[in-house]
Amino acid sequence: MNKIEELALAMIEYDNGDPKRIQHTTKVHAYASLIGRSEGLDEETQFVLECAALVHDIGIRASEKKYGRQDGKLQEKEGPAVAREMLMRLGGYTDWQIERICWLVGHHHTYHACEDLDYQILIEADFLVNLFEDKESPKAMRAVRKNIFRTACGIRMLETMFRINE
Repeated sequence: MNKIEELALAMIEYDNGDPKRIQHTTKVHAYASLIGRSEGLDEETQFVLECAALVHDIGIRASEKKYGRQDGKLQEKEGPAVAREMLMRLGGYTDWQIERICWLVGHHHTYHACEDLDYQILIEADFLVNLFEDKESPKAMRAVRKNIFRTACGIRMLETMFRINE
């Protein structure tokens, strides 16, 4: 079993009894993986992106327990520590990988400072899933297309999936 598969199973166990959250995570991972490969990420960046996609919402439970809610900013605040603990427990990650994964977890709901491609892809993959799960309007989808999406593959997926064009 490789590190991605091991982490995926650890996240399924972490979110046991919550198939909606588990399916959200696996869809974000699948889309991030596809976009990253389509955009030509190097092997190391692709690995970090996929790990971050798997743990991107790991702060939800901690936020709910600590604050009684789990909005995006609280997920960003609580998620990195929980992700770090899981990654260290599983082992086999470099310090740089852990730090980058945790940074991505701690910023995946911050859209204005998105400069790195792995960061952009994680945001797009999460949006692709959230737009569907939240049953967003075509107008909202077009706004997200205009203001958030930057990768060719992510834009293609968004436009195809939801049949929107500018």
